[in-house]
Parts: sequence; structure tokens; C-alpha cells
Amino acid sequence: MADMSLKKTAMPEQAPALRNKNFSEVSLGYTAEMAVSEAKRCLGCRHKPCVSGCPVNVRIPEFIQKIAEGAFEEAYALIASTNSLPAVCGRVCPQESQCEGKCVRGIKGEPVAVGRLERFAADFHRENAAAEEKPEKRGTNGRRVAVVGSGPAGLSCAGELARLGCALTVFEAFHEPGGVLVYGIPEFRLPKAIVRAEIAELEKMGVTIVTNAVVGRALSVDELFDEGFEAVFIGSGAGLPQFLGIPGENLLGVYSANEYLTRINLMKAYLPEYDTPLKRAKRVAVVGGGNVAMDAARCAKRMGAETVYIVYRRGMAELPARQEEVHHAEEEGIVFKLLNNPAAVLGDEDGAVRGLECRAMALGEPDESGRRRPVEIAGSSFVLDVDAVIIAIGTSPNPLLTSATKGLDTNRRGCIIADENGATSRAGVFAGGDAVTGAATVILAMGAGKTAAQSIDAYIGHKK
Repeated sequence: MADMSLKKTAMPEQAPALRNKNFSEVSLGYTAEMAVSEAKRCLGCRHKPCVSGCPVNVRIPEFIQKIAEGAFEEAYALIASTNSLPAVCGRVCPQESQCEGKCVRGIKGEPVAVGRLERFAADFHRENAAAEEKPEKRGTNGRRVAVVGSGPAGLSCAGELARLGCALTVFEAFHEPGGVLVYGIPEFRLPKAIVRAEIAELEKMGVTIVTNAVVGRALSVDELFDEGFEAVFIGSGAGLPQFLGIPGENLLGVYSANEYLTRINLMKAYLPEYDTPLKRAKRVAVVGGGNVAMDAARCAKRMGAETVYIVYRRGMAELPARQEEVHHAEEEGIVFKLLNNPAAVLGDEDGAVRGLECRAMALGEPDESGRRRPVEIAGSSFVLDVDAVIIAIGTSPNPLLTSATKGLDTNRRGCIIADENGATSRAGVFAGGDAVTGAATVILAMGAGKTAAQSIDAYIGHKK
């Protein structure tokens, strides 16, 4: 019988005043008792609306039922049958707008905590499964596929094709696989040991990962076909940062969020034993309102900044970041300067940041995105006293690969043009994730990778 409690089982967390000084994970995870209690809130709806809200179609009511029964390893197996990165998704997916957003329990009260339960099952498996245990692997069908990029889209594509028996080789430009999971998302939200463990599961399935391999420079897509790969999936992400185009963006102490987070997450600037250059600013302004802005602001606080501002041109209701991330940022002392827009970065005589000139905004009529357009208030300029500015207003795909690949069409933003099945203008080349959509969520990239894998399987299956 379902537990009719209207509220989710609370997630244990580090105290804000403690966690904003360390990079350990904020959310501590459910105990077994908590997980069983929360799982019993699920109504087991016959029509499974939550599954329709999941881009990778996790078998949600089924795995939750197994948790309710205490069959945690069976719950993990159900999740892993459709999701290559369950421990990652349980931590960083925007469940509130996807599976939980369709949960019937959310009509009166709070939805079932699907993400927290997925995390629990994945963590239980990692902590309790025998080290020598190998995931179920189908017989090899002799077909070879190359995947460019080891971020969410690439890993999801590789995992799905490995289940179908293909021989997969993933080419990663960095020295460590994981893509945005390792360079973009901070340790306190997604521990890198978790990412490594998820990738290890794929390697047990036979996926080969080659690092320090820059496709488009050291290796071309044409050369991949020459080497015998029958199809190529491009999941190279969107790592090219966008800037505001305002005066002073070339001053010392101005970072793109991409660079700032990469230095901290991938290059371990937060650990004293790593000699990674990064300015230890005391007053930081982060421009933007998405999850990346929240990550950068919370990192800056942990790196020793006394004051960290989020500068965003719209209001709290329009912030695109997850509510959970905004809530955590507020708890950790991040100052929100909303309805303000940067006009210039100000520098001192040494060419270093000394301030950020901003102008107050009011919300006018909706623009093409459907959100109310920010309108500048005349005579409202003021200066924030800061010594570092981090620009977190979005990214686009790096043109290196596409410019080196003949016959691969892109749009005006540099994104690869692909159809709903991931097929591009080039025969045998498929693409998905941020390389196609521009910067989006981990789970949408995974869904695209999974869809493309099914298309690739059909494509190579029809080849003679």
C-alpha cells in the first residue's frame, strides 16, 4: 500500500556555513530506510506518466517498486537497462521539469523523489556490487562505431550501442573522459569519482576510450571511416564560450565560466597540491542566471571570495537555473543582484578588474522566447566593487571539427544540423547533444545519444 505522505522524504545535506568552504558533495544521499519510505509514496500508476517525461525512458515505477521491496540491486538493473549514467542523472537531472513534473502525486503535495531514488539505487550498486562483476554483454556483431566526445551524449550513445553488440571506440580531446561532467559540473554537485565509476561500467561492457584525441585536428572524420569504422557519432558538446561584447572584457580577472570551471573541476585548482593558476578574488560578480552561473558563483565562494554576486537582467521568477541550485546558492551566501545588466568592466592602472558597471532593468513586453524583455531604466547606472568577473551567458559548439569535415552542414550558431533521429547531412555521420542543440541539459544530451544509437544500429544493419 502506498504511503500517502504529501511531502518528499528530506535529503540530508551538509550545513550551508560548512559546505560553502569545501568541495565535498552537498547532498548526502538517502539511507536505505529513507529510500524505502520514499519509494512507498509511489502510486504505481498504470499509465506511467513519469516515464513519458524522461528523455531516456527510465522504467521509473518498476525500479521504485523494487526499492520499496528492498530489492535495491534489482532496482539498479532496471534503471541501467535504459540509462547508461544513472548515478549522474540522479544528481544533476532537472527532474522537477521532467519525470517528477508529470508525477500524479505532485497534483496534491510533492511528487515522488525520482531523482533521489535513482541516485540511491546507483550508489547502492557501486558500493555493494563485486568489483569483478561485469554488466551483461551481448555477443559482438562485428560492427565498429566511433564516438567523438565522451560527454553525456557520447557516453549514452556508446552504452546503447555496446548493449546492441557493436564495438565502440570513444575519442576524447581532454586527458580525462567525461566531457562536461568532469570539466563543467563542480565536485560538490557531482563527485568525479562517480563519473569515473559510471565510465568504468561502460568499459566493462567493452567500450574503448581514447583520450588526448582531438578529432578535427589530430584525426579527421574521414580518417575514422578509412580506419574501418562504419558510422561516426559526434557528441563533442558546446565548449566555446559567449561573451557580452561590453568594454573591459579583456581585463585581467575576467573569465568565461567555461574556463573558470575547467580550471577548478578538471585542473583541480581547489586542491593545494595542484599548481593551477587561478586568481583568488575577494569580490566576484557572475553574470548569468543558469545552472552554470550558480556553479561558478558557488565555486568562487568556496575558493575564498568574501562576496559573490549573481548579476542577472531578469527577476527571480525568470531565472533559468534549477530551483534547487538557486536555493543552495542563497543558503551559501550568494548575493542575487537581479534586474541588473552589465554595461562595462572597469579596470585599474595595472589592467586588472576593479569594478562592474551595471544598469537597473525593468521587465517589459515578452520577447520571442516568451519571457518579458528587460528594458534599461534611464539614469540607473551603479558600480559593483569587484576584482573578478565571470561571464556565464552560454556556450556554442567549437567550430574545429565541423570546419574540418566536408559535407557536414551547420546552422548560423555553428550547431550541427541533425534530424530527429540524429542523422546529419553526411552519410554515416550522426550527431546529438549540445553539438546539435547548443548548451542544454545532461539528460537531453543523453536522450539524443540514445536515439542516435538506435539510428546507427539500423543504419549499419542495412549496410551490405
